[in-house]
Amino acid sequence: MSKILDPYASLRFREFNIFLMARFAMVFAWSMQFIVIEWQVYSMTKDPWSLGVIGLMEVIPAVLMALFAGHIVDQKEKRNLLIKCILGFSVISFGLFLLSDPSLAIKLSSKAILYGIYFLVFLGGIVRAFLGPTIFSLIALIVPKKYYPNAATWSSTTWQMASVLGPALAGFSISWIGVHWSMCVIFSFSVMALLAILQISRKPILNPKIGEPIFKSLKEGLQFVFGAKAILGALTLDMIAVLFGGAVALLPVFAQDILQVGSEGFGVLRAAPAVGAAITMIGSTRFPIHKYAGKKLLYAIFGFGLSIIIFGLSTSFWLSVFALFMSGALDGISMVIRQTILQLRTPDHMRGRVASVNSIFVGSSNELGAFESGVTAKLMGAVTAVVFGGTMTLLTVGFTAFISPSFRQLDLRKEVEAHEASS
Repeated sequence: MSKILDPYASLRFREFNIFLMARFAMVFAWSMQFIVIEWQVYSMTKDPWSLGVIGLMEVIPAVLMALFAGHIVDQKEKRNLLIKCILGFSVISFGLFLLSDPSLAIKLSSKAILYGIYFLVFLGGIVRAFLGPTIFSLIALIVPKKYYPNAATWSSTTWQMASVLGPALAGFSISWIGVHWSMCVIFSFSVMALLAILQISRKPILNPKIGEPIFKSLKEGLQFVFGAKAILGALTLDMIAVLFGGAVALLPVFAQDILQVGSEGFGVLRAAPAVGAAITMIGSTRFPIHKYAGKKLLYAIFGFGLSIIIFGLSTSFWLSVFALFMSGALDGISMVIRQTILQLRTPDHMRGRVASVNSIFVGSSNELGAFESGVTAKLMGAVTAVVFGGTMTLLTVGFTAFISPSFRQLDLRKEVEAHEASS
């Protein structure tokens, strides 16, 4: 097998392997922390609205800071910036560890603890605004350009694998050692991520416009994204799907009140989508999906919407697990295609700004989706809210396919081959 076709090509670079280890530890900690917070908050309030507030507290700073963060990332050295992001997350996770101490409930009211959690989640949103663009930019400085598609796939696969194990361990950990010590495990993983990143050398700053006025810089980034139809189409489609099809925010309600499977069942439900996505992404390293990428993206998100509807209507635990598994497998296809488009069509000096727009469109839509799910569940019930979200996803795919024939014909084969053939 030639090296160009080697599915493990990017893994042959030492620093990229270290980067993947750090990303795994960081995503593992973040996804586990979100699940533990959801469980604790819903256990305290028994109100789906509180789950929506968690998403809102994270998305507000993430959206408000995103464009500014993208400008900073393009101006600064990426490795040290990532270290600062991980340090910020570590402080937040340690704060949540202290807040979850059972002895604190004797000294403080449940409302004070709840507001403390919301505040730390808000700070996490600020960290997240910088984390995504920094990671996206750093990948391009670790592996040669011709391996970008392969590196993007492995990076996304690592993200999904951590998203599998983080929620799964969260469910079992809550049952075995409780919320407080689960937070300690989370803090430990953030420290592991920090130690790993310290093994990567500092990288050059490729932006030729260091010191450029911020508003001019942001305008350039926005003009690029909104002028690139393939990037804008992929981001918009994925944003709407995640916004309306995000059933995972209501999983504590389904686990505790509808399926009645407890914290361990909750962990299985929460991990199911990530298991499906991880399998898809590992498969995509050997069976690339660049051919007819536009059509595949539309089909994948349509199937994602159907899976969400099935989950909402299901009263069987294992049918619910299967529906969530399929939603993750189909979402994995969407993620691989979107990340490949971004890596192939984004200039090196604009990666931070483009990734920040991506975080607004897609990353933050997870939290907005959690807020939307919490609001609709409060108004119409959890089952109806999930079915409504899945239906909106199907309508969005149909509308996009109808108004954008050029997106349906999107094919990335030539660009992938050109990058692989480059020296």
